[in-house]
Amino acid sequence: MKEWITGRNPVYEVLRTRRRDVFRLWVAAGVEEKGKLTEILKLAAGRKLKVERVPRAQIDNLGEAGSQAQGVALETSAYPYAALADILDRAEERKEPLFVLLLDMIQNPQNLGTLLRTAEAVGVHGVVMPLRRAAGVTPAVVHASVGASEHLLVAQVNLAQAIDELKEAGAWVIGLEGGEEAQLPNMVRLDGPLALVVGNEGEGMRLLVRKNCDVLMRLPMRGQIESLNAAVAGSVALYLALEARAR
Repeated sequence: MKEWITGRNPVYEVLRTRRRDVFRLWVAAGVEEKGKLTEILKLAAGRKLKVERVPRAQIDNLGEAGSQAQGVALETSAYPYAALADILDRAEERKEPLFVLLLDMIQNPQNLGTLLRTAEAVGVHGVVMPLRRAAGVTPAVVHASVGASEHLLVAQVNLAQAIDELKEAGAWVIGLEGGEEAQLPNMVRLDGPLALVVGNEGEGMRLLVRKNCDVLMRLPMRGQIESLNAAVAGSVALYLALEARAR
């Protein structure tokens, strides 16, 4: 299966990581070759990748993938998902306490892309998502993550089973929840082996996933709104964990 990745940063990261097969590179005719585009063309030359000069509209007409394409599109193989074992191995290789993000039914591509971008920035060892009824790593998600998805190990597995395996590996499973029964961050240990669970944008975590968490954590809210959206709340929690791990 092939797909089109658009946007200069996403295309650059796909070429740089070399995790996907690449087939064609489209560059808008007349576009000025400078900055990131120059680096893209160098990487393409290094991989002997065919570069085609096409009308800008041809790139923009790729549909959702063509939004904000910045005059460049790369035809690639599908996103290379990992196994949960690969994520556990990465933590061992780095000799770090396990740090995993679990996403329970995140469906909005922009939210997923934001969470993947934050996850990569804080150095998680991998991201775990359900097999169905959730957004996958589509070209729109790659674009929203600004290419950060290409550096991550992302596994699509049964989430309840993954939680059991992560617990066996020593992880403390913390579910992000807005209810009063959840504890504030200063009451939760975030510095050891950790699996952080972020639930669906509207409904939160599914009941079975919620029950399997070791502890529920809520972010303090002092304003008039009741909650943050999933991507913002998950990003804040990931940075709280990063800060705790750095002490």
